[in-house]
Amino acid sequence: MTDLPAILQQFDPISLEEMESVKLMNRIDTKFVVNLNQLPAILEKAQEAYFVQETAGIRLATYDTVYYDTDDLDMYIRHHNRQLVRQKIRVRQYVESDLTFLEIKRKNNRGRTKKKRIAIAGFNPKGDDIGKGKEEVKIADFIEKKSRYTWDIISPHLRTAFRRITLVNKQKTERLTIDLNLEWTNLLNGAKVMFPNLVVVELKRDGNVASPMLQIMNDERIKPLKISKYCIGTALTTPNVKQNRFKAKIHRIAKLLNS
Repeated sequence: MTDLPAILQQFDPISLEEMESVKLMNRIDTKFVVNLNQLPAILEKAQEAYFVQETAGIRLATYDTVYYDTDDLDMYIRHHNRQLVRQKIRVRQYVESDLTFLEIKRKNNRGRTKKKRIAIAGFNPKGDDIGKGKEEVKIADFIEKKSRYTWDIISPHLRTAFRRITLVNKQKTERLTIDLNLEWTNLLNGAKVMFPNLVVVELKRDGNVASPMLQIMNDERIKPLKISKYCIGTALTTPNVKQNRFKAKIHRIAKLLNS
């Protein structure tokens, strides 16, 4: 397979500071899943239309995330049951940037995703010491104001680790994240699943504006697939959890990985 770092070096770079105007915290998401073998062709077609985010010379970044949920997995179940209004709460470490944020993602009944976040100190991959000490009041207050949950009823449930490529179109109206080397660890039972050949591509736009990536995916005959990394990881690592409505997606992923 063509060397990904070599392909990424052919993109014009964009810095974190230059991306400040492309945060898209209120957006429409379109997701795709592809086999890692398909990624080089997609990236080669995207070179002229996109910048690649570069931080400290790194274009393939490392992300580490801990998702929180209630004891009865209310956030997971609401998504499984197709409730349009739902939320996810997570702590994410941007490893190369040495930044950690508590993030709340909210999906409304018009299909838009809004994200709110605050910077916090440190990161524990088990999530069991986040929010203790002097930051506990700040975190508890943020969650109570920005979500339907409270800090005392949620706890760490799933760790998700992956590498990410971030692209920005030359008009700076959309962002594209490409996640690979996905690994999930259930923090309650220790179960682990790794999909090194799965790639999740997410297009983030402020409305239905024209997108070069949509055209590329159409040319490659790759159709969108609504997917949540948290929900797929939970379904794969949690025995007896309700997952009927995710089975078709899991089957599609398995078929893709075996292709």
